[in-house]
Amino acid sequence: MKFLFVGLGNPGDEYAHTRHNIGFDVLDALCESKGGSWQSVKHGWMAEVSHKGKKLLLLKPNTYMNLSGKAVSYWMQQEKMALENVIVITDDLALPVGKLRLKLKGSDGGHNGLKSINASLNTLNYPRLRFGIGSEFAKGQQVDFVLGKWTGEEQPVIDESVKRAVAGIEELVWQGFDRAMEGLNR
Repeated sequence: MKFLFVGLGNPGDEYAHTRHNIGFDVLDALCESKGGSWQSVKHGWMAEVSHKGKKLLLLKPNTYMNLSGKAVSYWMQQEKMALENVIVITDDLALPVGKLRLKLKGSDGGHNGLKSINASLNTLNYPRLRFGIGSEFAKGQQVDFVLGKWTGEEQPVIDESVKRAVAGIEELVWQGFDRAMEGLNR
């Protein structure tokens, strides 16, 4: 059995470790914990790692957030990946900083990366791990907020939540979605 984990983010140093790129950060931590390495591939960067004998393909699209669906669709076809084994890791304004929520399906919640994936796959029914980034911004400042860096106060919470996300991904691969949701969604 194999899985495709897609971390949403934007390519480029100016976006590194911003709230919007938390999907990249989670996959970087997972890749490092498994001794993997990133390769440049069509529509992004990919690492192949394993957990408990199962193959995990980690994808960081380089298509920019608004075209994430292009990379997801391409790699699903290339790898003949079942929809239920594609898990998207994304930032979420509706959740408090560091809160994790694993869902089997859902709306895009106004997230342009998810909108692109929904359009490319023509469905909302794919798993996603939502990573809370909070919503502490003034009216009209959402773009600056999501493209901004974590505050010094937030960073320890984020570091701990990234570790929890990696552990949750391992649980999902080994024990299934129900067990992973029990742990992550509490």
